[in-house]
Amino acid sequence: MIARVPASSANLGPGFDTLAVALNRYVEVEVRDADEFSIVTSGYGAGRFDDEGHLGARVAASVLGHQRFAIRVDSQIPLSRGLGSSASLALAAAAAAGASDALAIAVAIDGHAENAAASWRGGLVVAGERDGTVAVADLALDDVWRFVVVIPEVELATADARRVLPDQVPFADAVANLTSLGLLIAGLADHRAFTPWAMDDRLHQRYRSALLPIADPMLKALRDAGAHGACWSGAGSTMLGLATVDAADAVAEGARRTLADHGVAGSVAILEADRIGAVVS
Repeated sequence: MIARVPASSANLGPGFDTLAVALNRYVEVEVRDADEFSIVTSGYGAGRFDDEGHLGARVAASVLGHQRFAIRVDSQIPLSRGLGSSASLALAAAAAAGASDALAIAVAIDGHAENAAASWRGGLVVAGERDGTVAVADLALDDVWRFVVVIPEVELATADARRVLPDQVPFADAVANLTSLGLLIAGLADHRAFTPWAMDDRLHQRYRSALLPIADPMLKALRDAGAHGACWSGAGSTMLGLATVDAADAVAEGARRTLADHGVAGSVAILEADRIGAVVS
């Protein structure tokens, strides 16, 4: 079977470990019976893990219960950049291997219910896992929104990004994030209701900024260029600007100038929300 799964961007500012949106970059995985194991990879990550230890291969083997299969992986999703590459790959591999609950497998492996749920169902979701049960709710998303992603050529592992987070945060910061999250959900549903500080975060971004010097100037540049809001995509290193369709080109150009001004190699893309999710054939 073949499974095609979109990327995702989680947190979106204040929605830490809660909110995610599927984006129109994809990983495709094909799994078929074979006399012995083989793997072919292309796109991002090609050639880096081409053996039985490849995440997609491990997931497929766990579903099938053996390693007598051929797996093909083609990914448009950069690795360790905050675009849900691990969750998307785990989903695609599980689905291509015929898993009855690919979402549960991806959440168990990747640990991020919001990324996996967005990639599985498409669109904007709120998701969480408790006692082995994954809960997902679809949220409204205005068609006018575009997601300007700035992808530095710097990998930032989620584990490293989590290591700098505090064990506790001030009560006022928790309340501020709850307020921003509610306003963000309303503004994503209807751009006319968007509040300028709806993407502000006090739980994770400030603590992670030292890991990526370009982050703070880039977030400011995205807003100055016309983005309604700007945030880290997941744990980074990708930065994301939320822009309406008519402002997206200007926001992307502002991001490119900022990369050049700071001497940082990277790419900028204007993405749309994927509203379909995983496709298995």
